[in-house]
Parts: sequence; C-alpha cells; structure tokens
Amino acid sequence: MRPSTGPTLEFAGGIEYWLTRKRKKTIGIRVRPSGRVDVSAPLRTSRREIASFVESKIAWIRKKQAEAEQSVERYAELASSEEVAQWRAVVESCVPALVAEWEPILGVHAGKLAYRNMTSRWGSCQPSTGRICINVRLALYPPECLEYVVVHELCHLLVRGHGPDFHALMDGVMPDWRNRRAKLR
Repeated sequence: MRPSTGPTLEFAGGIEYWLTRKRKKTIGIRVRPSGRVDVSAPLRTSRREIASFVESKIAWIRKKQAEAEQSVERYAELASSEEVAQWRAVVESCVPALVAEWEPILGVHAGKLAYRNMTSRWGSCQPSTGRICINVRLALYPPECLEYVVVHELCHLLVRGHGPDFHALMDGVMPDWRNRRAKLR
C-alpha cells in the first residue's frame, strides 16, 4: 500500500477542497479557520465516492465556514502588525505578574519569558532552561485563559508531557483548567 499523498485541489458541489489520501478507513472533513476545506480519504477510495461524500456534507461545510468567518482565529489571521503589537503589549504586561503569583504555589522558577504570535500553540516550555513562550493571541480571549496557559507552562517545569501526572498536577492547582482550556478551542 502506498503512503499518504496530496494534497490536491478538488471540487464537488460548488465546494473547493484539498484532498489528502492516507492509510485510514473513513473519509474525514475539516474546515480550517481560514474557511479552507481539507478532506482526508482512504488510499483506495474513488474520486467519485469522495466527491459524493463532500456533496452530502455541503450544509455542514457551509455552516462551519460561516462560523470560521466570524471566529477569533480568523480575526487573528487577518490582523495588522499594529494589532499584533497591541496584543503583545497586553500579554507582556500581564504575564510577569501571573508568573510571580504562581511560581511559589508550584515551587518553580521560570527562566526567560518570551512572546510570539503563534498559529498552532498557546504556549511552550523548555524545562531545561525554564524558558516559557506565550502566544500573544491570548489577548483576544478572557483573562482566565491567559492564566490557564501560564499555569500550564509552569507545570511543565515539574512534569513533562501531558500524561496522567500532568493532569493530576493541573487538577490540584487549578481545578477548573478544563473549562478554561475549552474557551480556547
């Protein structure tokens, strides 16, 4: 069996989509914040069968594209450099106080704090150096989301990965962390 292929641009029922063939059993559709439609399908599925599946999901695709058009992610994608600079200023002014508040609670010390406009992560942590990077797009969300990301990254100074030990630590220090995380999805 061949490995995954694509993506190739396809059309069905007035919908433009990017098709990737993979080693999988079912056809899947994803609508990105940009409104782009990605379809993944088993390697041996015919183009006609894929197009028929996409056509059967047109109402759902249009609904998701409309939601994406109004989403925070879409707004962030289209932001000017001045807007990004404003977000950075907001996040940079809030994060040091949050870190100072949570370091003694967790018994950790963060290293350098960095701020970036990231498209696929809310934050990152390098446990070896203590460097924590926070996404400036968090300025577009409720303050409790920024606090959640800061605590999440500080917890990585104690526990690497996202396994049961990490979840137990988060549950212990921030019992509502799942609700906060849900606001970012």
